[in-house]
Amino acid sequence: MKSLERHTRAVRDSGSTALVPYFMAGLTPNWIDYLHAAVQAGATTIEVGVPFSDPLMDGVIIQEAGLRSLARGTTFASVCSELVHANIGVPLVAMTYYNLFHHDGDERALGRLQSAGITGAIVPDLTLEESAHFRAAADLVDVACISIVAPSTPVDRVAKLATATEGFCYASARMAVTGVASDEGNGARVVADIANVSDIPTYIGIGVTTPEQASLAAKASDGVIIGSAIVARILEGASPSDIEQFLGTFHTAMVSN
Repeated sequence: MKSLERHTRAVRDSGSTALVPYFMAGLTPNWIDYLHAAVQAGATTIEVGVPFSDPLMDGVIIQEAGLRSLARGTTFASVCSELVHANIGVPLVAMTYYNLFHHDGDERALGRLQSAGITGAIVPDLTLEESAHFRAAADLVDVACISIVAPSTPVDRVAKLATATEGFCYASARMAVTGVASDEGNGARVVADIANVSDIPTYIGIGVTTPEQASLAAKASDGVIIGSAIVARILEGASPSDIEQFLGTFHTAMVSN
């Protein structure tokens, strides 16, 4: 069992619900300060987006953040280099696209993640059927390969993805790219589908916008992923302190279940 999954299972076994905020690496010069602020707000794991010019899963908010980050000169290598001595204090999970790994080569790119203290990877455009070499390389450096299950995923494929995933399983609440939403979506049903075939910790993400939605997601899952709602505020100029307070409202809503 990889270290990320030992952590996610320990969080669940403690009776806590995981709070997993997403940040776009390199969006601001002080982007790492936002990660530290998230830990102060109760984050148990942090998802770090590595900007890519042609994202498939990300909506307009995270696309804009990625473009701004790329315009600042952010690269896969620079993200990993900046994190080497960051000492965030909770596990980090990279979210990006396979071109960046392919460009460096799986072994070299995953080695960069390991050096940066990143213990998980979400790569939405790398299918399970094409991931054998990537997974073998990830095994060498203790990086967990995290699967995404959508509301439309057939039952037999849910079983395959839930069996293959490491660390946690990402339950997408809706058939959409990332972004804010006005309802809780289908996350609870997706979690139930995963739970039928695996006891892996399962986190709901995509469209969790308000503390109230986070509370509902927390009741149905082992953790909640919050992305665009955070990134939108940073794009509008929110400081790390502002984000700490904002995330704190989600954490309070989740623990009051």
